[in-house]
Amino acid sequence: MDLALAEDQQALADHLRAFMEKQCPTSRVRAAEPLGFDRELWHEVVEMGLPAIAVPDELGGGGASLEELGLVALEVGRHVAPVPLIEASAATNLLARCGATDLLGAAVDGAVATITLLAPEDGVARLVPAGAVADIVLTLGDYGELLALRDGRSERPSPSNLGTAPIADWDLGACDTTVLATGDAATTAFTRALDEWRALQAMAQIGIAQRALDLGVEYVKQRRAFGVLVGWFQSVQHRLAEVATRIEGAELLAHEALWALDGDEPDAAALASMAFLFASETAYQSCSESLQFHGGYGFTLEYDIQLYLRRAKAWSLALGDPHAEHRRVASLLLGVEA
Repeated sequence: MDLALAEDQQALADHLRAFMEKQCPTSRVRAAEPLGFDRELWHEVVEMGLPAIAVPDELGGGGASLEELGLVALEVGRHVAPVPLIEASAATNLLARCGATDLLGAAVDGAVATITLLAPEDGVARLVPAGAVADIVLTLGDYGELLALRDGRSERPSPSNLGTAPIADWDLGACDTTVLATGDAATTAFTRALDEWRALQAMAQIGIAQRALDLGVEYVKQRRAFGVLVGWFQSVQHRLAEVATRIEGAELLAHEALWALDGDEPDAAALASMAFLFASETAYQSCSESLQFHGGYGFTLEYDIQLYLRRAKAWSLALGDPHAEHRRVASLLLGVEA
């Protein structure tokens, strides 16, 4: 597996990096809190075609691969962008696979589409990612049918949360509901969307880890202790090197998961879960180390590292208890029920 970017992929990566650096500084991230959504930035990324970049050309998308969509997710994480690109991309790809052309058209034009990560309970989808600002929510019903939910509201109450994400509950009974698929086809399509979310979220966590490492390196080059720069201490250098090594491993695993999903490889689901878990752990370690090297300053709101630490932790919990995800990996690899 060759991880070197092709010329067009490198051009895309460079363009995305330049766009995010210009349009999404941390001042804009802070201004979007506490909801965690910047509608103007959302319109800008829609105009670039990013949410539908992996939708086939003939359906109005960009015709890109999941690996190229992963480059988008990487920059979302690196700049903790207050736009729901990852869940919107997974939802838009799902609409394309189901042939829901009307809803897909709305999503391509800028409607915020998302998927539920947790199974609805008592008729309520809990903590839906981007649920506070979503126009379309895709979920599995009680009888295994794939449902598209709409309720006509542009914003909903969002509970305070560590990652300042626009999560919200959706009451299925209060929504206009469209059945997109039933039976095994519905379950298979929705499971695939969740695996895409896992792999893309892994890339976003790698972006967080990379930027947190950069912040840590920048700070230890400036901070002094006992009359010398902190960066000269071997223990600091070794810990930063360990984080850098983990990031490279996490990125390799995430790229392999995206490649496997693109090719419908038999181990794609297990790779997606492994990538999500390892990237999440790596992002949190990178942020924790960087924050500690900042000393007491790292805990203050004025320094950017806290923006990354909070999201690294919150994003890793979006699927619920990580132990359940570990059990899923084991069941997929061993071929037994979780």
